[in-house]
Amino acid sequence: MFFKVRIYGMENVPEDGALLFLSNHQSVLDPLFCGCVVRRPLYFLARDSLFKIFIFGKLIASINAMPVKRGTADLGAIRGVITKLKQGHGVCLYPEATRTRDGKIATLKPGFGLICRRGNASVVPMVIDGAFECWPRHKKIFSPGTIAVSFGKVIPIEQIKEMGDKAFAEMLTNTLRKIQNQCREKQGKEPYQY
Repeated sequence: MFFKVRIYGMENVPEDGALLFLSNHQSVLDPLFCGCVVRRPLYFLARDSLFKIFIFGKLIASINAMPVKRGTADLGAIRGVITKLKQGHGVCLYPEATRTRDGKIATLKPGFGLICRRGNASVVPMVIDGAFECWPRHKKIFSPGTIAVSFGKVIPIEQIKEMGDKAFAEMLTNTLRKIQNQCREKQGKEPYQY
């Protein structure tokens, strides 16, 4: 009702198998658009305090969200993600760990390669663009607009196993930024300067 959604690269999303969807994080709307456009069930991590909010906690639990403690290395949450991947599920994570302040993709922190290797999961690079304009972190309510979701080519687990965590994080940062700018150009927007 409020958003026009454009999807690019859906042909890059396998229909089954263990997949880690790694996406930029523009808005609180991101999980909604990740979950709606992918044709298979996805699991998410959400800040544990959100599960304590009346009704909202039950809502996010019903859409396959799992709690994670912010500010610490939550080993229980990481084990939960790895378990879901080993079971052949798709999990969507936001490696920036927090919402953007300007719409751009921050340099990703290493560590996701380890999750891929332990869960034997390939990666689908995923970019959301337009959610920042519709509901940035400093606004209390959203504005209607166009949100694009763009999927890059799968990064196979064999390639990830050959890379160190730092090299994988750098490659993924560059991949997401490239996908974002291609997505923006398709919509007639100015690409970001990185």
